[in-house]
Amino acid sequence: MAHLLPTRMVEKVWGRDALPAPFSASDGQRIGEIWFEPPPELDALLVKYLFTSDKLSVQVHPNDAQAPAGSNGKEECWLVLDAEPEAKLAIGFRQDVTVEQMRAGALDGSIEHMLEWHDARPGDFFYIPAGTVHAIGPGLSLVEVQQNSDITYRFYDYGRPRDLHLEESLSVALGTPHGAEHRASLPEQGSMTLVDGPHFLLDRLDGRPDAQLLARYAAPLLVLPLAGEARLGDTRIGAGECALAPSLDAVDFSACQRALLTAPVSGPATG
Repeated sequence: MAHLLPTRMVEKVWGRDALPAPFSASDGQRIGEIWFEPPPELDALLVKYLFTSDKLSVQVHPNDAQAPAGSNGKEECWLVLDAEPEAKLAIGFRQDVTVEQMRAGALDGSIEHMLEWHDARPGDFFYIPAGTVHAIGPGLSLVEVQQNSDITYRFYDYGRPRDLHLEESLSVALGTPHGAEHRASLPEQGSMTLVDGPHFLLDRLDGRPDAQLLARYAAPLLVLPLAGEARLGDTRIGAGECALAPSLDAVDFSACQRALLTAPVSGPATG
């Protein structure tokens, strides 16, 4: 069961032609995302890196009930790894807005200014419930953990020639601010739980796991080292890699200073 996950480099108009170590982009490619292909054992979960040089679209994702038949909705979270001095993220609205205000803002571009923009710094963490309108600015490197779903409805895309989904967006968008309980600036050191459901678990591990964390991840999980390397039998898992492990106690973290651990809560994907 245990193995490194294959990666997929995804070109994006807002991506970068130069990636931070340990990654590298092929000549002429603007890589915006690096996906770790979900294994069949944990196909409800997708982990990826994001690298931005321009603004992403203003967008929203449906929940499970709103997603097309046979598909998952999408809840996600971001951990900021690196950020240029003026880098920002937009999550939710500055104040309550109506459907018609969202529609007008999407049509004239003012929706960008209706959103609540947050300064982004390394160690900032954001959880994005389905229905939350959001955007990511340039100059950011993030880890994203999400439900395994590719359903994105674009409200507004700065005039770029990509499809927009105004009616779909309006049908699922929450015209409300983003709750403060869904974001945090993490301390520089220490293991901690970042997400505790409803769709997945996510923990930051510094050093070796304690008994409580071993019990929390007694079933298959994904391990993503951020500093140093972990070992899974004869397999080394370095920064920039992600591995499927049968349980947390099967992983040796003696040479790993920091890692992310994640596992689904609600079973395999339906899509």
